[in-house]
Amino acid sequence: HLPGMPVDNELICDNEGALKFGSTPKKLGVIGAGVIGLELGSVWRRLGAEVTILEALPGFLAACDEGVAKEAQKLFTKQGLKINLGVKIGDVKATKKGVTVAYTDNAGAAQTLECDRLIVSVGRVPNTDGLNLEAIGLKTDERGFIAIDDHTCATAAPGVYAIGDVVRGPMLAHKAEDEGVLVAEVIAGQKPHIDYNCIPWVIYTSPEIAWVGKTEQQLKAEGRAYKPGQFPFVANGRALGMGAADGFVKVLADAQTDEILGVHIVGNAASDLIAEAAVAMEFKAAAEDIGRVCHPHPSLSEVVREAALATDMHKKPRLTVCKFVRMSGCRIKKLEVAN
Repeated sequence: HLPGMPVDNELICDNEGALKFGSTPKKLGVIGAGVIGLELGSVWRRLGAEVTILEALPGFLAACDEGVAKEAQKLFTKQGLKINLGVKIGDVKATKKGVTVAYTDNAGAAQTLECDRLIVSVGRVPNTDGLNLEAIGLKTDERGFIAIDDHTCATAAPGVYAIGDVVRGPMLAHKAEDEGVLVAEVIAGQKPHIDYNCIPWVIYTSPEIAWVGKTEQQLKAEGRAYKPGQFPFVANGRALGMGAADGFVKVLADAQTDEILGVHIVGNAASDLIAEAAVAMEFKAAAEDIGRVCHPHPSLSEVVREAALATDMHKKPRLTVCKFVRMSGCRIKKLEVAN
């Protein structure tokens, strides 16, 4: 919750209250364009609400690959989501008619948003208050997280482990589940391992957004040479048949070894498709490994394979051009493939 902004879950709601609306609001405001804000905004837009999202950061989905974030913003805008970046929230008032939000836009101009309901989605904090951690000699950091050993999830207190949202790292249910299994195996005397770089992220919008590993901007910042491969869903027969051809899959591979460094998806069923990439990265697979695996046709999984093959440009025309023509029923008079 933002300071000074009363959340009553009637007019001004958090993410839990936003799932309990008795009817679809005509005008819905959302503060925060993070994962939860986008998911809730996407849901209510599809149900017919006029949705306006206010985000303090100047960029859209900074944690995502820049190319994916740009494509997602374009698709959400096309769907009717109004996304305002770089704003500064002022007074928020609940009235008999709804909620009024005063804010300053990214140009410094004063603006007002009038909406029937307002969702406040500005992130999560660990729920560690009141656990009486001091009684066993444990302290939390400035954000309320419990410090642990990265390999065992053990705290500084003997026999006490911490996992999930109370420790640093992504606040994801599947990450917490894996940490729980790891702790059980540690207690049983085994030597388990979690590679946090291989934990997939998903934003459950429509279309979905999913990724695992490094983004292009992270690899550039590290100075690591890489080769990208990208393939659009519009060139996939299954996606066309489903009427869900927006988006693409991007594979990032090491320029020398071909090891997969990151996979990024915006499109239908991204939450399912990202699992193959996570498995591949866990076992240090190369992009060619995915490219050489026979994928069922027609299926959305072919887009992952094509993106992996596209990291080697000489393999790109064989599938990208010819298969698109065959699956879409196009007729061509002349086809030239440039080296």
